[in-house]
Formats: sequence, C-alpha cells, structure tokens
Amino acid sequence: MTQLTDITSIKVNDFGSKKQHSYVEALLEIKNLRLRTIIGFNDWERKTKQDVVINIKAGFTPGNSTKSDRVEDTLNYKTLTKRVIKAVEESEFNLLEKLTQMILDIVMENHRIIWAKVKVDKPFALRFSDSVSIELSAKR
Repeated sequence: MTQLTDITSIKVNDFGSKKQHSYVEALLEIKNLRLRTIIGFNDWERKTKQDVVINIKAGFTPGNSTKSDRVEDTLNYKTLTKRVIKAVEESEFNLLEKLTQMILDIVMENHRIIWAKVKVDKPFALRFSDSVSIELSAKR
C-alpha cells in the first residue's frame, strides 16, 4: 500500500511560533462508490447491469486551497466523481481491466493529480467469494 509522505516545511520566527506550512502533496480518497454497469463477457452478464464498487486514491497538489478555502483552488472531487459516474453508467465492458483503466484515465486527466490508484470490485463474481477486483495505478 502506498503511504503518503508528509512533506512539510515549517518556518519559525524570532518568537518561536510557527509561521508557515508548505504542502507539496495532499491525498484524496473516494471510498466505495457503488455504481451499476454492463460488465462481463458471458451472455447472461450482457443483459442486466451489475454492481461495481470503485475506490480511488489520488495524490494531488492542493494549491492555495489550504489558505483560500475556495474550491476553485483545489481538486474538485464532486466534479471528478460525476465524470466517473457518467462514464461508468453509460458504458459497457467485457473486462474489469478495461473499466478500471477508463476510470484511471479520467482521474489522471486532472492536471493537479500527481499519482492515482483505482480499484474496482465486482461483487459476487465468483462463487464462495465476496468479490473479484482489479487495481491499476499511474503517476506523472
């Protein structure tokens, strides 16, 4: 599992108080996004949408958002999630690999993202298992 390195610099003024933090990287996690899509290559799988569970982790530059408190200065996770939802629900896939790659491509389109990891679970894909999953990652 990738650990986010805490890269901060703290400047101390003459009175010993903290003056500034400089954030190089932030971590976004979107957990257990449950969607439905056509997934699978068997005839019965092509007839009805099935559940998939999506988890996204992304390291990104927070920009000035830690000071400005403005969504325009950071990665807007609502916009990102809406793009993923639309793409997944409007598409059909034979393989989890293709679905996972499409989501990873959407995430990496954002210029603020340094690296990303996407995991897609297909619940009950195998008898006697909770799910089958594929995880892909990318970095700049």
